[in-house]
Amino acid sequence: MTSKDSDSVFQSYGRVCNKDRFFVDFYDHFMSSSDAIRAQFVDTDMKQQRHLLRNGIMQLVLHARGMPDTKLRALGKSHDRTGYNIKPEWYGLWLDALMRTLRKHDPEFSDELEASWRRAIEPGVRLIKEAY
Repeated sequence: MTSKDSDSVFQSYGRVCNKDRFFVDFYDHFMSSSDAIRAQFVDTDMKQQRHLLRNGIMQLVLHARGMPDTKLRALGKSHDRTGYNIKPEWYGLWLDALMRTLRKHDPEFSDELEASWRRAIEPGVRLIKEAY
């Protein structure tokens, strides 16, 4: 990952993060990827969940820009087998849903920008996943 990646990702997220529809569409994509994932959100306050997602993505972006991993480690703990029990194999589906949603909402999204997103946030996602 380069500083160009983290700059591009930061700018991209800035273009979409103030649109509630971005987060609605993300969860539509993510939940349609697996019956088990959809079941995980049955009794969830989705308005609150979208707020948490907005912050979680920002923490991934900030980590890519050099911020400490403290909040990502806390996310990992809350999502582990004793918390929300988010299965490690779901994180790839999460990333794919994020890329699909970014492609739809960021007018400057491209294959190159997708690669930058993946390089920038995969280390943080891996940290959360490994807490399982």
